[in-house]
Amino acid sequence: MNGPDAGLPLHELRDAMSRRAWLSTSGLALAALALDRGELRAQDPAKAIAQDPARGLHHQPRCKRVIWLFQAGGPSQFETLDDKPKLRELHGQPLPDSVRGGQRLTGMSGNQAVLKVAGSFASFARHGDSGIAISSLLPHTAKIADRICVLRAVHTEAINHDPAITFLCSGSQIAGRPSLGSWLSYGLGAENRDLPAFVVLVSKDSSRDQPLYSRLWSAGFLPSEHQGVPFRAGKDAVLFLGDPVGVARADRRTMLDALARMGDDSVRRYGDPEIVARVQQAELAFRMQTSVPEATDLRGESDATFARYGEGARDPGTYAANCLLARRLVERGLRFVQLFHQGWDQHSGMRGGIARQCAQTDQASAGLVMDLAERGLLDDTLVVFGGEFGRTSYCQGRMTNDDYGRDHHPRCFSMWMAGGGVRQGHVHGETDEFGYNVNSGGVHVHDVHATILHLLGVDHERQTFLHQGRRYRLTDVFGKVERGILA
Repeated sequence: MNGPDAGLPLHELRDAMSRRAWLSTSGLALAALALDRGELRAQDPAKAIAQDPARGLHHQPRCKRVIWLFQAGGPSQFETLDDKPKLRELHGQPLPDSVRGGQRLTGMSGNQAVLKVAGSFASFARHGDSGIAISSLLPHTAKIADRICVLRAVHTEAINHDPAITFLCSGSQIAGRPSLGSWLSYGLGAENRDLPAFVVLVSKDSSRDQPLYSRLWSAGFLPSEHQGVPFRAGKDAVLFLGDPVGVARADRRTMLDALARMGDDSVRRYGDPEIVARVQQAELAFRMQTSVPEATDLRGESDATFARYGEGARDPGTYAANCLLARRLVERGLRFVQLFHQGWDQHSGMRGGIARQCAQTDQASAGLVMDLAERGLLDDTLVVFGGEFGRTSYCQGRMTNDDYGRDHHPRCFSMWMAGGGVRQGHVHGETDEFGYNVNSGGVHVHDVHATILHLLGVDHERQTFLHQGRRYRLTDVFGKVERGILA
């Protein structure tokens, strides 16, 4: 027998042949295509995207990139974006059975004998020419009322944190699917080849009430180079990115060239597409040695910029600093930046808890929108603010000194979007007078994803990936573009 498998033991030969047979019959001969273009490190990802009808642009995009300000834990809509005078009127009284209609409750409030209506302690006022009602806890967001689109009737299927946040990030309550950012990286690639397409930032100044998991920014079954890259606060944004002591940059280049040649040999022998991904990741890391330190260095920002985001922006890793960093990243062509800020899970102590959360996030979020607008970036950058679900209109547990907590509520909650082709100064959707059910304009999580993809020029039904014999997509077999929020 001649060829690369000559001399292999019988069991290894059988395995190698079966792998090649499986790859050829499943249409995953990515590695063979790579070798047709030469060395692995010389591949052109944009060309691969253009040759695949399931990837790339399907229509004219309204925006190029996304910043998702993810408020993990479930912000209460009643203290932020959805004013309900009826709840104040009936504060402390039993919630009418007709409102709930026997709908599912969590185990934390499902055993309460009486569900008491909880009116918001926060006041609301109308702001801007649009007259959008915004809470007194969000004075800076109020200043950008004419730039945001408030979605007041978002709804989801999950009632507990883990499946709900997994659903928002990946379109499935079951862990293992690719995240939204990974789908964007896979479908559209990176604008800046010296930076990853998808970066994750986690606030260091937030309360750790609910955990975050790396699978929330995982590539799932997509090639691994599309997973989110977490940037850390401090000197080294990415661990082990720099060269070890005694290793010159030229030496690292020589090592990578050798790795690419070994990758070529391995692909020819085994036909494993993951080898291509590994080599590409090593090449990206080499380029990031220069690009990441420059992008994450905030010292060159002006005093006026720091004042806009809040003084916390001077401290790397805070929510304010991460918002400023997000602007710097999209300014350099990053495709998707996802900030995670924990601490919104107020089952008790709503007054102090949500006031603290709003104080940490309000100025920087509004500052980001205004900064993008002044730099001419808001028109092609979509900013999204929201969490995995909302909170109940009734009190969880007992009211103490007019303080209270709210349980999880998936049936309707609020988010806002800005820039990137969405309507400005607009409120979409309406909830009932108790804020318990959707009255009109409901937007499902799958609709949120479909609309974001649409704004980026991607048809959510056409962007697919073949896995285990089935073509998967971010929105599964659901979702519609919410035309009412498009500019």
